[in-house]
Amino acid sequence: MVSNTIKSRTTTEWLSSLPACILLLLVVIFSTSSDIHNQILRVGEHYWAGYYKLRVDPVLPTCNPQADIETQLQQRLAQSTEDDGLGLDLFDAAPVDPNLIRISLENAKQECVVKFSSYEETASRITPTVKAFRSVELFVSSAISVGLVSQKFILIIIILLCAMTATFKRHHIAMRPVVSRLDHYVAGTAQIVGNSLLLISSFAFRELAHSDGSKISYDVEMLHNVWVGGFSALLLTSIINLIKAPKNLKPGGSFSHAGLAMPMYSVMTMITATFFFSSGHTAAIGIYLDKLLDLSDMFLNVGLYVWVGMMLKQTRFASLVLALFKPWKLPPEMLAVLVVILAAIPTAYTGGSGVFVIAAGAVIYHEIRAAGARRNLALAATAMSGSMGVVLRPCLLVVVVAFMNREVTTDQLFGWGIWVFSLSALMFCIVAMTLNRENKIALAPVTDAVPEMLRQFRPLLPYIICMTAVVLFYRHAVNVQLDEFSAARILPVMMLAIMLYEHITKKESLSDDGKISEPHKGIEVCIRTATNQATAEIGALLLLVACSICIGGMIERSGIVELFPSDFDSVWTAMGLIVCALVILGMIMEAFGAVILVSQTIATIAYQAGIDPIHFWMVTLVAFELGYLSPPVALNHLLARQVVGEEEVLKAEAEVANGTFYQRYEKILMPMITMGSVLLIVAFGPLLVAY
Repeated sequence: MVSNTIKSRTTTEWLSSLPACILLLLVVIFSTSSDIHNQILRVGEHYWAGYYKLRVDPVLPTCNPQADIETQLQQRLAQSTEDDGLGLDLFDAAPVDPNLIRISLENAKQECVVKFSSYEETASRITPTVKAFRSVELFVSSAISVGLVSQKFILIIIILLCAMTATFKRHHIAMRPVVSRLDHYVAGTAQIVGNSLLLISSFAFRELAHSDGSKISYDVEMLHNVWVGGFSALLLTSIINLIKAPKNLKPGGSFSHAGLAMPMYSVMTMITATFFFSSGHTAAIGIYLDKLLDLSDMFLNVGLYVWVGMMLKQTRFASLVLALFKPWKLPPEMLAVLVVILAAIPTAYTGGSGVFVIAAGAVIYHEIRAAGARRNLALAATAMSGSMGVVLRPCLLVVVVAFMNREVTTDQLFGWGIWVFSLSALMFCIVAMTLNRENKIALAPVTDAVPEMLRQFRPLLPYIICMTAVVLFYRHAVNVQLDEFSAARILPVMMLAIMLYEHITKKESLSDDGKISEPHKGIEVCIRTATNQATAEIGALLLLVACSICIGGMIERSGIVELFPSDFDSVWTAMGLIVCALVILGMIMEAFGAVILVSQTIATIAYQAGIDPIHFWMVTLVAFELGYLSPPVALNHLLARQVVGEEEVLKAEAEVANGTFYQRYEKILMPMITMGSVLLIVAFGPLLVAY
């Protein structure tokens, strides 16, 4: 975007990063306000039993507790006699019984006395202290209501705002980066076409919603208008971006490379639009984008996780963790294995492999490289860093699977996920330590390594205390424990606490020799830098997810799934075909969109073929990861390339230009061999035992 500065802030920071930061903080606040409100209600109930009655002022009853029963009785009898004289009764009625009327009036008077007693008792309990407490509680309750209503709007704005930032920064996910002028014009034209199609479909969906004459709610109408307005702004952004070509582009170029430089979301949009528009369903893409909002909390969590990863990059935490193992003098291959295994834990908390690679891939790559690893090994480890933790608690992807498939629960999936993770770690260790290992295993003596490791642990201790304090605060003050449902709102607070600690203590970044390599920049600069990096990544990823859901809808509507056999003579045949289908889906779709499609299509076929639901979803998760690591798309490698930088990838290719086939393609083959072996074992191992 424009590089002009206002008060030392660029235009991008004022118009993109600052609003994105505010929106992400609002998501954290709104999601936490419900937990805070529950605690406030508990406090109110603790100090004022029956507090729910005190939340609003009682209404004075309209009945008369001093009513004269005999007078009312005579009035009722007189009214009954008058009605009989006018012949108002259409049917013969039993004679009026004065005793029954008297009992009814006495009961009504007693109820009135109770109402007045309750009114006076409630009114007497509403003291100034209760009013002050109640005002706070009702304010939080109102914040919750605002948060629930605005959640969908926040998601749309974040997607489109960050997508515009990714467009200006030329940071959309593609097979190859824009290098030449031809790349720029082809990629830019593809974005204009893709954004135009998104705008046309969203506009058609809005018109379709009004076509039947029924009145739609104001919120729904506003959502339609935000989509249309947002895609209009995104289209205008892409036009400006095409006209204003970067000055550092190489002249010329080839159409084969230029085609690979087209953003994947644009390609997906053009494919789905061709299918739906030719069938007369112009509004279809808009309809599927609207379905995205049904899971708005989940996709907002994806944005929060990316933000957390970028804040992690601004701290010393990752470097300090890896510094624990430097005293052992591990060979690079063993260190890569260790890093990938350790990365499984934050991967589980960030919800998906692609999200984690974007969030922490750059940190992992540079730390492995700093330990002496070759570039191809570091790239392979970076791409794989998000693959093992997707089966561990509290991975968001598993939560989505359990939410959409009642045949399985999160406890069941996470229970078996531990075994799948262990198998993946073992296989990666075997592959890394046997294929193309260039260093001998010569670990440092225990007597030297342990004392140094303990010394390296000391600077890490305050970080652990900060993280523990945040977890304990949420656990005891808000009654929320860190799990798959709360991680997205707790982790940003945890990162902010760590950044605050570093700001107060002015912790500088240290080089391997202990010298200061970079002075501390301050918490404001760190948060601003993290948000600047996060906005483009969030826009690129969420827009790709949205278009991936549209691709899933196209596959479902096209009838391709119906061509898939539904009756199998053998469970082995069924598993083989299902594995192939799942890997292919992993190659062309993003994780969350793929899960939605599989839940609605392939899952039912697998259950009917006699495959256990838990077994099927374990296979699905592993197959997806293999797909994300496999050409021709290899999404995790594209994301790793994006966060590491094209220059590092080109240097890696130059390093092994004269090497063996495996050495030249190690960054692709190592992950594929690992996850391919795991998939075969997970898919067919249980069948060997059962059959």
